[in-house]
This record gives sequence, C-alpha cells and structure tokens, in this order.
Amino acid sequence: MGTNVQLNNSAAKCTNTMSGSLMLIEALKQEKVEVIFGYPGGAVLPIYNSLYDSGVFHVLSRHEQGSIHAAEGYARVSGKPGVVIATSGPGATNLVTGLTDAMIDSLPLVVFTGQVATSVIGSDAFQEADILGITTPITKHNYQVREVSELPRIIKEAFHIATTGRPGPVLIDIPKDIAIFEGEFSYDMPVNLPGYQPNSEPNYLQIRKLVEAVSRAKKPVILAGAGVLHADASKELTKFAEQQQIPVANTLLGLGGFPSDHPLFLGMAGMHGTYSANMALYDCDLLISVGARFDDRVTGNLEHFAKKATIAHIDIDPAEIGKNVPTAIPIVGDAKLALEQLIKQDGKQGDNEEWNELVSSNKKEFPLVYKESDTELKPQYILELIHKWTNGEAIVTTDVGQHQMWAAQYYNFNNPNKWVTSGGLGTMGFGLPSAIGAQLADRETPVVAILGDGGFQMTLQELSVIHELNLPIKIVILNNGALGMVRQWQELFYEERYSHSKFVTQPDFVKISEAYGITGVRIENSEGWEEKLKQAITSNEPVLLDIHVAKNENVYPMVASGKGLHEMVGVKL
Repeated sequence: MGTNVQLNNSAAKCTNTMSGSLMLIEALKQEKVEVIFGYPGGAVLPIYNSLYDSGVFHVLSRHEQGSIHAAEGYARVSGKPGVVIATSGPGATNLVTGLTDAMIDSLPLVVFTGQVATSVIGSDAFQEADILGITTPITKHNYQVREVSELPRIIKEAFHIATTGRPGPVLIDIPKDIAIFEGEFSYDMPVNLPGYQPNSEPNYLQIRKLVEAVSRAKKPVILAGAGVLHADASKELTKFAEQQQIPVANTLLGLGGFPSDHPLFLGMAGMHGTYSANMALYDCDLLISVGARFDDRVTGNLEHFAKKATIAHIDIDPAEIGKNVPTAIPIVGDAKLALEQLIKQDGKQGDNEEWNELVSSNKKEFPLVYKESDTELKPQYILELIHKWTNGEAIVTTDVGQHQMWAAQYYNFNNPNKWVTSGGLGTMGFGLPSAIGAQLADRETPVVAILGDGGFQMTLQELSVIHELNLPIKIVILNNGALGMVRQWQELFYEERYSHSKFVTQPDFVKISEAYGITGVRIENSEGWEEKLKQAITSNEPVLLDIHVAKNENVYPMVASGKGLHEMVGVKL
C-alpha cells in the first residue's frame, strides 16, 4: 500500500497531447498497474482500441462480476489496487455486487465504466444507466468525467483515495466521447484534496492511556481484524502480543494476521468462532481491537459483548470507532504505526498470568471437533488433508457458506495475505473469480478455491479464464447437494422446513470442468480416495475436484442470532 501512495505523490513527469483513452492507458502505466480485469462493450471500445497494442496485461473475464471479484482477489493478496473496466449500462450494473463487497471489506479498487456520450446523458440512451447514482453508497468515491483535460487528475486522485486511509473502491465513469476527445496529458500534478485528509498518525496521549490500561489489566485480549493486514502490521502485532503476553483472537477477515500456531492464538472469534476466543471476549477486562470494526457476526448480541471490559479501538477509519461498541480509548490511525508506538513504550505488563492459563486451558479443553465417519466424507477432514498436502502455505479463496466457515476453522494460517474470502457482504460466487486474481497476484504460491456446489454455479464460467491462462488453481467443490448454511438454519430454527435449499438436480461438475478444458476429478467415499485427492492437490495444473461430502453436516460451534458469545452450541460432540 505504501509503495502505491508514494507513486501517487511522486509520479514521473509526462506531458503531451493524446486522446482520453490513451490518457487512461498512460495513467495506468504511471501507476505501475500490472493487470486489468475487464469486459469490452460499445461505450468502452475507444479504450479497448488503445489497449490493443499498449502492452498492458488484460484479463478477459466471462462476466463483469468475474472481473471485479478477480480484482478483489488480486488486491487482497498483493495489497495493490485491483483495476476493472466495464462498459455502460448492464456492464456497469453487473459490477454493483463487487463494489459493495469491496467497500465493506476495505479492498482498494479503481473501476472504470463506460458511459453514453455527454450529449445524450439523461435521455435514456441505449445502455445508459446512472452509475453515479447507483454506486454513490457503495464506493469510497466516484467520478463522472465531463472534460477530457480532467481525466489524468481524476485518475490520479482515484488511485490515491482507493489506497490511502481505509482502502476502498473508487469508480470513474467515462463517457464515450471523452475517451475520443484529445487534450494535454500531464501526470505530475500533486494530489490536492482538502476534504480528504485521512489521519494515519495515532494520538500519543491515547497511546499512553492504552499502555496504562494494559498495565492494570488482569484479563486482556486482542481482537485483530483485516486492518492489521491492510497496514502490513502482522509482525508488529505479534511483537506487541508477545511483549505484553496478551492472547489474540482473529476476526474472519483477520485470519493470517497472527500466526495460528502461536501459543497466544485463541482462534477465530464470532458466530462460528472457537470457545477459547469467544469466552475470552466475553470475560475480558480489557479488549484491544486492532483494525476490526465489531461486526455483528463477531460480537453476537451486544448486550452481552465484553460487558466487563474497558474497550480500546485502533482503527484508520474514525467512523468505525464507537459506532457499534462504546469505546473508552479511541485511537484513530494506522495499525502498524499504533502498534510500533505501543511496542516502543514497552509498558509494564499487567498481572495476567492466571488469565493466560485460563484461556490456554480453554483452548486445550474445547478444541474444534467433529464426529468422524467411515461411511461419509467429512468436510472438516478434507480441509485438514488439504492443509497437510499444501504445507499450510497455500492461498485459500472461498465462496460463502458452510465450506467458508470450515475453511476458516480448519485451514490454519500462519502468514498474512493467504486468506481471500467475502466477509461483510457474504457474496456467493466470489470464490472462483477471486482465485484468478489471487493467482495473478502471486504466481509462485499454490491457490486453492474452496467452494460450495451452490456458489460455484454462480460464476463457473470463469473456468474458461483459468484454462486460457493455464493457472494451476485447485478448485475444490464440497458438494453436499444443498445451500448448506441455509439448510443448517432451516434445520435449527425453522423446524426442518427445507424450503428450496436442497438441489433436486445437479449438473455433472466433472463434465463441466472437462468442457472448459480443465481436468475434473470426482471423489466419493470409496477405496483410494485420499490418494486421489492428494495427487490432484499436489499437481502442477488446474484441477476441479467434485467432493461428495456428508449432506447433513453442520458448522459448529455456533452462536445463534440474538445470542451472546457465551451461549455457543456445539462446543463438544
């Protein structure tokens, strides 16, 4: 992130006359953009004409939703902004889900949409949509370019806004005639946004308050979210936790920000979190949130959340502090800088030895468990095997549902930026295209996409991209013949009334995979299935695995909606 910000503020000088579409290409080069995800159409044909011999690497997705989810995966793994191009009207509106997803999960994107010519805007022209009006609530900022001379400044501002402060998506709407008109291109102007001045430097007095609170605490715990990863602060978090001997729980999106094999790690917190993490949040007397926004899936019923605790909240976004949970020690700023200052203070450690023994005991006494079976393949065991055969070093992307929670629980992450999932929005169809972006961001690391049979069918056309680019992604479908999490809720809370959550028919996923030119493997509970799985996971080519798992397996532990974190069910078999 820091590298991009530096580029934004000190770009090389370049001034000459060119069309708007060439300006866009040149600006992307100035921003060191490595890959564009897009889909052409009438309103962006001038841009694609300039792209033709530009040398910029472009990935042709098979649906605009595939483009933007791939860009999200790229941004999540690389820390650089994902770049997307789509045409006007339906092309632009097909990006709405991905924009919302990126907004709530704080992913930096710069999205270019085509628009009808300026002369017919507002006339309901062919493929016209008010994309500014549509995306205002779901972007960090958006623009519509009305003068070609403004395009370089707008692009530079967009990259700056997307990558500074709390990251997020920025959209630039470019009318077709603006892409054709010519003007003077200059990219050496400074970014001047008086109304946008994100604060990254934490307040020293608030840091001191937290240091003193730590020294008094007998039951401290750290809740670490994705802000740790965005700030590249994993090492600092580990150092601070070790210095003060404070146990750490991760949010879903924060996984990998603290090593899962560390003695101080309690696991994931929240609705499907571990007993040790959730009870620590319930019983603590000091809760330090670092880059986590207290989402309802993490807190459970707020009436029972950390009621005995002094709450300190470190966050780059001041709007998040105090929004959901009353905060005694607010620290607005970059997580890395805040943790560095806390480490530098080297404050007195609190008397928390007894607490650490308790949470460690909870971790040993109440581990994640599932009932083994000789007749059915258990999805939890599949995840454990995949972890084993990838040495725990793969980048894992997921769709949304039961398989997502099992992956979060059983694929233990020791390193940052290896976990790519849709958190706040919970977007089905996210897993497969995001794996494409993740693999392009890191060509050397294996990528495993853990999918459900429902979500896979929403974006399966992106198999074509995987084949075209020969990306060695392993696509693992945990096939239970249902919308698993919907089925689980209907079982537990709707008297087993399975209204439209079970698939009456399913396509042959292996044949679909082979039709796209990708090896397909079906795995059922038959002799030699483990070796079959191992060979596929450790191969050097793209493979789709259709794994038929236990149909009625549920995700546990679970905190039901409206319950507190201490009211978990399914902690023990």
